[in-house]
Amino acid sequence: MVLLPDKRDELIYKTGTTTVAVKCKDGVVIGADTRVTAGYYIAHKHGKKIHKITPNIALTIAGVVADAQAIIDIVKYNINLYELRIHKKMTAKSAARLLSVILFNNRLFPYITELIVAGKDADGYNIYRLDPLGSLISDDITATGSGSPIAIGILESEYSKEITVDEGKMLVAKALTAAMKRDVASGDDIDIAIITKDGYYELSKEEKNNLIKDLEKRET
Repeated sequence: MVLLPDKRDELIYKTGTTTVAVKCKDGVVIGADTRVTAGYYIAHKHGKKIHKITPNIALTIAGVVADAQAIIDIVKYNINLYELRIHKKMTAKSAARLLSVILFNNRLFPYITELIVAGKDADGYNIYRLDPLGSLISDDITATGSGSPIAIGILESEYSKEITVDEGKMLVAKALTAAMKRDVASGDDIDIAIITKDGYYELSKEEKNNLIKDLEKRET
């Protein structure tokens, strides 16, 4: 995220990244680029924007790194406490509601971050998007960050409710690479993770490279 002064006393908050999530009939697929920016400076080329919260829940971050890291620590602590006390695994929906409460309670001094929560619920797999004030939206596809207008166009044009995880990985890779070609704040590399009945799994570098090669072949 970039904080830019505009005129004298106004501030513009701009999130520089691209994160996406796709709901599939057999799981969810989450993806993000790896570029971290500070204004127009590339501060890091391999930043981690997908985080495993539990074996069945993942979180993507876009925004101020310090705020996002603080949110991750807070939600992990509260989920661990909940599971120890209740002796029950937390669902993605409950984790999203927990984050919504945390963000809303800090609305006067908000965490400058956009979040996507994806994972397993009692009724299957779901995706939730949250803004800095705690607004909570559930959807089949979503994207955050400065590259999201490009990514969401790809997702909306090619998404189907019958999509499988294997097809979802290809769609997520296509949305991310399209955003990286047109958005200067997104780039360098991509990370893709899936959550299925077998739990959380993050694609290896070799698997990502093969995915991108298959994508390039389809587009030629």
